[in-house]
Amino acid sequence: MKQEPDPEVELARLQKVADLLDAAISVPGTPIQIGIDGLIGLIPGIGDSITLPVELWIVYRASKLGLPKRLLARMLLNVGIDYVFGLVPLLGDIFDIAWKANRRNVTLVRTYLGSRSSR
Repeated sequence: MKQEPDPEVELARLQKVADLLDAAISVPGTPIQIGIDGLIGLIPGIGDSITLPVELWIVYRASKLGLPKRLLARMLLNVGIDYVFGLVPLLGDIFDIAWKANRRNVTLVRTYLGSRSSR
């Protein structure tokens, strides 16, 4: 029998992955944070495709936590926007660094879990 994931443990894991993807490195002297998603995205043609499976994994894990389809669709939209705009050379990379789709998605998970526990 499969055991349901512990929401707090899963949320912490998702946050670590999102931080790595979106905010692993602080640019000295600025409030700008760049993650490996933004750095790998600099590789022309394939950069954004390399991190896409990890971004989709976050959505998958959110589904295992019971997020409603509406929120999962919003998370997929965040990933899609990140991917499509990230394909545009240079401007897409700047957008990718600012958009932080993975942190947005973990915030959606955290908000949902918080509202569910306060019922």
